[in-house]
Amino acid sequence: MNSQRIAAAPAPFPASAIRRVGVVGIGRMGEAFARNLMADGYQVTVHDSNQARTALLADAGATVASALGDLAICQVVLTALPDDDALTNIASRAGGLIEVLVPGTIHVSMSTVSPTLSRYLAERHRLAGQSYVAAPVLGNPDLARARKLFVIAAGPALAVTTVSPLLERLGQRLFSIGEDPGAANLMKLAGNVLTALTLQGMGEVMALLRKGGLDAHVAFDVLTGSLFDGKVHKTYGGKIVDERYSPPGMTAPLAVKDLRLALAEAEREAVPMPAASLVHDRLVAMVAHGWAGLDWSALGLLAASEAGLKSAATAGQSASPSA
Repeated sequence: MNSQRIAAAPAPFPASAIRRVGVVGIGRMGEAFARNLMADGYQVTVHDSNQARTALLADAGATVASALGDLAICQVVLTALPDDDALTNIASRAGGLIEVLVPGTIHVSMSTVSPTLSRYLAERHRLAGQSYVAAPVLGNPDLARARKLFVIAAGPALAVTTVSPLLERLGQRLFSIGEDPGAANLMKLAGNVLTALTLQGMGEVMALLRKGGLDAHVAFDVLTGSLFDGKVHKTYGGKIVDERYSPPGMTAPLAVKDLRLALAEAEREAVPMPAASLVHDRLVAMVAHGWAGLDWSALGLLAASEAGLKSAATAGQSASPSA
C-alpha cells in the first residue's frame, strides 16, 4: 500500500470554535449529515445542484448556498458526493472549494473515492492553506440518520483532531488511521468489497435453500442465529430474504464503481482479487438486467432468477446514482 504522508497543513480553526459547517451533496447521506449537525446546534449551510433537496433542509433551518462561494463563511465543509468526477469538479474547478474557502478551513470528504484523488486534493488544499481529511463511512443512509455509521478518518493530525468531535456525532465509532488520506479511502473500498462478497454468498445460499424446499425466513433465522450473525449478514441478508431491494441504500452502479476502484488499487499493488472481480461482474449483470435502481443486495435477486425461482421483487427503472 502507498505509505505516502501528506505534509502538515497550516493550523485549522480550533475544535471549540467550529460552529459553521457546510454540507455539499444533499443525497440521502448528505441530508442525514446536515440534519444531525443541525440537531447538534451547528449553523449548517447546504449546497446541491438539486434545489428541491436543499429546499427541504432550508425548511428545517439550514442556509442554502446557491454557489460554492457562499460556503466561504464555513469553518468545516463536508462533501458527500458519488464519485471521483463529482468530487474533483466541486473541489478543484475554477470557483471550486479550494479556490473559495479561506485558509484554515477543513474540507472533510465523506465520499467513496479513489485513494489517488484524496492524496491529490490533500496537497492542493495544503498549498491553499487549508486542510483535507478523508472520512468515508461504513453504513447506509438508515444508519446515517440513526448516527450508527462507522467513520474512517485520515489526514493531517491536527485537522483530524479538530473535526473528530463533529465526526464522532455522525456515527457510533470513529476510526482515526493516520495522516495519509488515501488510506481511509482504501479502507472504505476494502469494506465494500467484503460486503459485496457477503451479498453474493448470501444470495447463492438462499437460492439453494429456497429451491431445496426450505422456508426462506426459517433458513435466514438459522444462519443469522448461529455462525453468520454479523451486521452485513443480518441487514443485507434480511433484504434478500424479504426481497426488499427498494429504496436502495446503495445502487448497483455505485457498487460497480467501488469494486472498480478497489480492483484498480489491487492491480497497482499486484494483489490478485479473483472473488472481487467476479462480484464486480455480477453487479454489472444487475445493471444489464435493468436493475440499476435497486439496492446492491439485489445480487440475491440475480442468484434467485438464475436458479429459476420466481420473485415478488420487481425491477425498477435504472436510476442515476446519488450519494
